[in-house]
Amino acid sequence: MSSIFNALNIGYSGLKAAETGISVTGHNIANAETEGYSRQRVVQSAATPLNTTPGNVGNGVDVDQIARVFDQFVYDRYTSSAQNKEGSDFSRQTLEELSSYFLEIDNVGVKNDMQEYFNLWQSLADNPDSTAIKVALAQQTQTLSDNVSATRERVFTLQQQINDEMDVAVDEVNRIASSIADLNKSINEIESVAGNNANDLRDQRNLLELSLSKLIGADTLNSYIVSDSSIDSRVAEAQGPYTIQVAGFNIVDGGTFHPIGTDNSANADGFSELYYERQDGIRIPLESEVYGGKIGAILELRGAEMDSLGIPQDGDLQDTINQLDAFAEGLINYTNNIYANSVSQVMTSKEVDIRNSTSLIDTEMQINTGDFSVKIYDADGNEVANRDIFINTQTVMDASTSTFIDKDGVTRQNSIVEQLSMSLDDNDDNNSLNDLDDMFSAVYVEASGASVKDGQLNFAMNADFRAQGYTFAIVDNTTNDASGTNFGGALGMNRFFDGDDATNIDLNASLKADPTQISAHAENVAGNNDVAISMVQFQFESVKFTSDGLTTEDTVYGYYDSLVTAVGTKTNSAISKNETLTAQFAAIELEYNSVSKVSIDEELTNLIKYQTSYGAAAKVITTVDQMMQTLLGIKQ
Repeated sequence: MSSIFNALNIGYSGLKAAETGISVTGHNIANAETEGYSRQRVVQSAATPLNTTPGNVGNGVDVDQIARVFDQFVYDRYTSSAQNKEGSDFSRQTLEELSSYFLEIDNVGVKNDMQEYFNLWQSLADNPDSTAIKVALAQQTQTLSDNVSATRERVFTLQQQINDEMDVAVDEVNRIASSIADLNKSINEIESVAGNNANDLRDQRNLLELSLSKLIGADTLNSYIVSDSSIDSRVAEAQGPYTIQVAGFNIVDGGTFHPIGTDNSANADGFSELYYERQDGIRIPLESEVYGGKIGAILELRGAEMDSLGIPQDGDLQDTINQLDAFAEGLINYTNNIYANSVSQVMTSKEVDIRNSTSLIDTEMQINTGDFSVKIYDADGNEVANRDIFINTQTVMDASTSTFIDKDGVTRQNSIVEQLSMSLDDNDDNNSLNDLDDMFSAVYVEASGASVKDGQLNFAMNADFRAQGYTFAIVDNTTNDASGTNFGGALGMNRFFDGDDATNIDLNASLKADPTQISAHAENVAGNNDVAISMVQFQFESVKFTSDGLTTEDTVYGYYDSLVTAVGTKTNSAISKNETLTAQFAAIELEYNSVSKVSIDEELTNLIKYQTSYGAAAKVITTVDQMMQTLLGIKQ
């Protein structure tokens, strides 16, 4: 039955409920600007009444729980949007920096260097014996080479920098995941008591989840979601077993943490491979499976697929590097192919990795089928011998096991050295002492080790003819394609450029040491400018550039323009995408804040409400106290 003491307890319960409400409201106000904090609400209900006659008598108020106002559905959209925006922000920033390396405006950049380079070849064609023009051409060639190499180095450095950022980001992912696992243990311990909510710990966990989502495409999984409209119409809280997955692998499983890692030990350039290590020690590559957040953007930019040497096979930065290498390789090869037309007494190829068992067409040296000529000139510049050398799909450097019949019906061994060495009547004069094989020798020292560039081809005038001033040149016979067989250029016979690609393109060392050796002529005749004219014409002709296994035919200007355009297009696309994602993120963030963020005006209203409630409950206690004093007075 009801009693005066029960009435006192009712007042006390109201006092405690109001006190709790004031504390929670004060906590909300104090954390109004705390990142990740969700506003909290006191959930209370009428206490179980006393069953009396003539009816139930109230027994005060119970504080059931202190709940946070949080909508898991909105939060999931918020983290997903934050993940996309973070990756987009990083891509935009990186590509904008990449674009700054290709400022082809205001007479600045590689394209302008090329124009000046070809202009000097034109000047040399107009005055082929000018020492001053040769010195200027050598200096401009060095400027062009340096700028191509410097541009590639800047792109490569940017690629390495974002790779280093990935290593740091992975360490951060592991730190966050470990912290979440520890929080899960604390949350489970607190919430093991019915009615207890680890609100602040859940906020901390959600904030870490958001940070994790920004770093990597992580998925947070819970068993079910509980809604409670008695707290707020938009409350939906995840419950049950908790896991976080990256690329389908659990990095957090309740209170257990499983790290991911990076390893660059097998890569000379330091590019890291991303992996998940199973409990049995097996490492599972993750590069091609991670797409979201900053790390996903890094992999998309740097390249995710690695070859056996640890070089990225994809990625925007690697594509740019590959195109720069292809541009430089094409410029080197076809310039050298033309320069091989200038006469010399000795030509030695650059070091190459070609076995005698390997067809020249099957190498990566951009040698094409067709034929070229080795022409011999006497001291007066007269052509005295000429032999066509044929390249088909089976041609090797030396010691061929196959034969073919040439256009004149002559059976030949299918190798370069053997075609040059065989005894033929090149001049059709029945004189066996004045043919190419009598004046000229060809020797190929085969490359030895696996993937070691140590093979070299040597062409030379024989001693007697060299003493008499005889010279020779290599001339492609294909007239409808600037590349021709590209034999002289691919092997670097009588080079104008040293190097293989954008990493090491350079003016030939002997020409750098003595620019007066630059030759504008083919035949060694005063005033001849055939080589210089061919160099000028080269800038307008389509040649072959190979990047990522794809061969493109274009002019040197056209190919470089397409490279710059590709960078600009990617950057503009990244900017446009980023602006769209930023607007989407702002809208979703606004929705998230409308649910969970503290409103000072609302909290001040609640504070007044609880203050009034507290005063009213105190009045109940004062009234009961007076009643008790009256009872005690009756007894006296």
